[in-house]
Amino acid sequence: MRPSASRSSSQPVTARDDRRRFRAEIIGDVQGVGFRFFAQREARRRGLQGYVRNRYDGAVEVEAEGLTADLEQFLDSLRRGPRLARVQEVRVGWLPCRGDLGPFGVRG
Repeated sequence: MRPSASRSSSQPVTARDDRRRFRAEIIGDVQGVGFRFFAQREARRRGLQGYVRNRYDGAVEVEAEGLTADLEQFLDSLRRGPRLARVQEVRVGWLPCRGDLGPFGVRG
């Protein structure tokens, strides 16, 4: 009987391995235009965890965690924003997944 082959190098990447997190600042005319609820709807549609909140400097902050492909699609949505928003810039910092954010929601 031959020993079973090692699966570590040929094993496919699982969904758990492909989870990431980002923190983003959305800059522009993004407050008072429904941006937070737009972000919440888009994140929940993709099964992401995290939050969105207005900042005192007029920007919107988003922290989200989930599958990398879903996060990339979410970022594309944030760059567009809702109809009345005028997004000038999205600054993104990628972080390791921690699993501590909970269901995506609006804060503050």
